Amino acid sequence: MTSTGEFEIFAVAVPGLESALYAQMRPLRFRALKQVPGGVSIRGNWPDVWRANLEIRGASRIIARLGAFRALHLAQLDKLAHDLPWADVLRRDVPFRVEATCSKSKIYHSGAAAQRIARAITHKLGAPMSDDADVTIKVRIDHDLCTVSIDTSGELLHKRGHKEQVNKAPMRETLASLFLHECGYTGGEPVIDPMCGSGTFVIEAAEIAAGLKPGRARAFAFEQLATFDKEAWQRLTSKAEARETPYRFYGSDRDAGSITMSHANAERAGVAALTTFQQHTVSELAAPEGPPGLVIVNPPYGTRIGERQRLTPLYRSLGQTLLTRFSGWRVGLITTDASLAKATGLPFEAPTAPVHHGGLRVTLFRTAALP
Repeated sequence: MTSTGEFEIFAVAVPGLESALYAQMRPLRFRALKQVPGGVSIRGNWPDVWRANLEIRGASRIIARLGAFRALHLAQLDKLAHDLPWADVLRRDVPFRVEATCSKSKIYHSGAAAQRIARAITHKLGAPMSDDADVTIKVRIDHDLCTVSIDTSGELLHKRGHKEQVNKAPMRETLASLFLHECGYTGGEPVIDPMCGSGTFVIEAAEIAAGLKPGRARAFAFEQLATFDKEAWQRLTSKAEARETPYRFYGSDRDAGSITMSHANAERAGVAALTTFQQHTVSELAAPEGPPGLVIVNPPYGTRIGERQRLTPLYRSLGQTLLTRFSGWRVGLITTDASLAKATGLPFEAPTAPVHHGGLRVTLFRTAALP
């Protein structure tokens, strides 16, 4: 890799949602788009890295490939690591750290591998190593093939920069965007979340409708690299202006604190004018005036038998409310338990594959337009 040449860029997906991320990225006009285990790869240059971080809603992080080579022992790893063009990418005055994993390889000690790579960088470039550096070199040695990459995002990409307050086990924005996509949402309809928590689904839906870039309000690790062009980045971000939308986005929750959090998060995200948050129970939920759209909800999960029994009336009440008051609306429901989804009485289609969220395996259940 050089500072100007084309290289592989990898968008990391939540395991099980690679196809959803691929579909989400297709309209963004990246080159050589390819779905692979763990995410989606593209080909591009550093401006494409910046744009990937700015525009891709569902990726956990964006990784740039620096190089790959076969290494059978640590001395060979040390020598070949010296040959990588570190000065083209890293700055001498910016600390870095190295993370390594080893699998089915003659080099099996990940700590030793990380140490050799770090030593090669420091020896060749003079950049300081620090365990809490924002710039992270990622090394993967698999079947003796060593792949060296750099994490260009820094903090995980669900941290948009506007959610200062969250509930317990909140839905990550990246995962919310993929679930919205899996429900067929593209920004051209209203969205309701009747158990909105800190407002993630509502805010994400409003941002999509308004054409707001997810990375517009945060910093990235790539800003500390030798490849970064501040003026070019400012030109790119200056294009991220909101567009008008005729739709509104609604959240409700029985908890007053959740409504306060949601209001504040929507304000920081710049979508307060598009969103409405109200405190009330599920049984008080009513469809707003206007065209039907999508109801998406992430109710409490029952991780133990007693909890599932206690939650069944809540799911049943949700289903009855939607069936009687939301004709023409589609429903997306995320839960850990198929029996709770069944308790709603909603006509769900075949569920998607389970994915990990908050240490649990959750499944998205979807309906067509309700009768």
